[in-house]
Amino acid sequence: MHVIATAGHVDHGKSTLVRTLTGTDPDRFTEEKERGLTIDLGFAALDLPSGRKLSFIDVPGHIRFLKNMLAGVGAVDACVFVVAATESWMPQSEEHLRILQLLGVSHGVVALTKVGLADQELRELAELDLRERIEGSFLADAELVAVDSLTGEGVDELKAALDRLTDEVPDPLDRDRPRLWIDRAFAARGSGTVATGTLTGGSLTVGDELTVEPQGQEIRIRALQNHNQSVETIEPGNRVAVNLGGVAHDEVGRGDVLVRPQQWHRTTMIDAELTVLAGLDHEVSRRGAHLMYLGSGEHPVRMRILGDKPLEPGATGAVRLHLPRALPLLPGDRFVLREAGRDETVGGGIVLDIDPRVRAAHARPDRSIDRVVAERGWVRVDELERLTGERVEPQLGDWVVDPDALQQRTADVEARVEEAGPLGLDVAQLDDRERAVLETLERVKVEAGRATLGEAPDPFADHSLIGEIEAGGFMPEVPDGADRGVVRELVRRGLLVDCEGTIFGADAFAQAEGVVASLLAGNEQGATVAEIRDALGTTRKFVLPLLNHFDNTGRTRRRDDYRIAGPRLPPV
Repeated sequence: MHVIATAGHVDHGKSTLVRTLTGTDPDRFTEEKERGLTIDLGFAALDLPSGRKLSFIDVPGHIRFLKNMLAGVGAVDACVFVVAATESWMPQSEEHLRILQLLGVSHGVVALTKVGLADQELRELAELDLRERIEGSFLADAELVAVDSLTGEGVDELKAALDRLTDEVPDPLDRDRPRLWIDRAFAARGSGTVATGTLTGGSLTVGDELTVEPQGQEIRIRALQNHNQSVETIEPGNRVAVNLGGVAHDEVGRGDVLVRPQQWHRTTMIDAELTVLAGLDHEVSRRGAHLMYLGSGEHPVRMRILGDKPLEPGATGAVRLHLPRALPLLPGDRFVLREAGRDETVGGGIVLDIDPRVRAAHARPDRSIDRVVAERGWVRVDELERLTGERVEPQLGDWVVDPDALQQRTADVEARVEEAGPLGLDVAQLDDRERAVLETLERVKVEAGRATLGEAPDPFADHSLIGEIEAGGFMPEVPDGADRGVVRELVRRGLLVDCEGTIFGADAFAQAEGVVASLLAGNEQGATVAEIRDALGTTRKFVLPLLNHFDNTGRTRRRDDYRIAGPRLPPV
């Protein structure tokens, strides 16, 4: 099941459209029905012609309730963007579109509503204006369906378009790390506390033990429902109602989050990439009362620009944000930033680092695992997964180690063994890291708990596998039967480079850096994958993992379909 949100200006017919499509009125409150105005989030389900299902989150369109809109769109897969033919594009149409883009929503269908109230000329003018407004956005190539919810015109066509949309939207990832941002909590008669939200990252099962963050209160799942249907297990990408045992309904609310506690790093300080809206009429600095909307919550934050100058409209830069409460976050989480004093959306961005170690004046954050390891020297794989969301193979014991830190520790251990002389070094004197290093030292023999120097050739020096892989240039192949342990060791020593499973020779990798640096030098627009592929004389099979590695390590950055130079790309 995919979760999609409505979006658009107030009174353009979002809730009426959802009611017509699903048979469910998403307006839950008496005040909403009396005023004909959506105030809070509404929910409904739709069976598509293909048999697939959609969950709708209907959001308010009035500027006064933008906070509620933001609480509903933080975890959606796609949108139905609604514009009335009678009014065409309006201020909240523009703001909702920008918010969806900032949150990384990349799929949608456009519904031109209330067409029964517009003559043919007005409908055509509205459609022309609408297509012009969405040009250059993720909706530029979206299907546009003219609909009248009262007469039923276009409803079947819209359902068919939504069915086709589900073919395009990627299935939610299951990383076995569930996270449920709560958008509603209440007391159900006979059941106790119930919390609802859109599940991401992993599955939940009745009986699971979780914590409510940021309170840290332990709870147990007593029951699960998906659109009023009881289930034992529910997968990511679904709307879910969780019956919580161990917490009162007034102790949990919108903006809180359910997680497995051992899987997450809770943080009150993050480094992030902030993109300022191009239509803003002023620069953005640390001044102002800023509100960050992340997950389903609104969080007042203190912000510092990680650079010498404020961010101009349309610019992208790094910022450090301080939150009032510790939240379980990950690099890659997206957020929207608003300025409370001006009551305006400033921009939005993506979390880069959830545990900054470098002082703000010197911080150069990115999502690179190598940077996280380099700043710490030694990181256990479980901690690294909490910090980055990625599971990597340990290099020594259960650690991932920065090459410089490993080299220094190796030299220290070798020196201690040498200083110990013929009697050898008592291994019990070494800590866990030193003992892990000791096991890698081929010049050292350990007998009866004492380490002494021995003479043994280095089997990896001038290893034949290096030459075989280097011979492939920018289209390398690991020979069949090659020892994967040898490959990992050569990668660890920097003689080979692992780009998402594609192994390049270190020389070929350095040459590729040079080619890309030359191609991007002075090129503000950047280069496409195809242009870089042609410059390297290789294929997509090899250039894509290479460029993803460049992106993750700060050598390049992705801007739409282009790559631009990153801060760590070597100078030409």
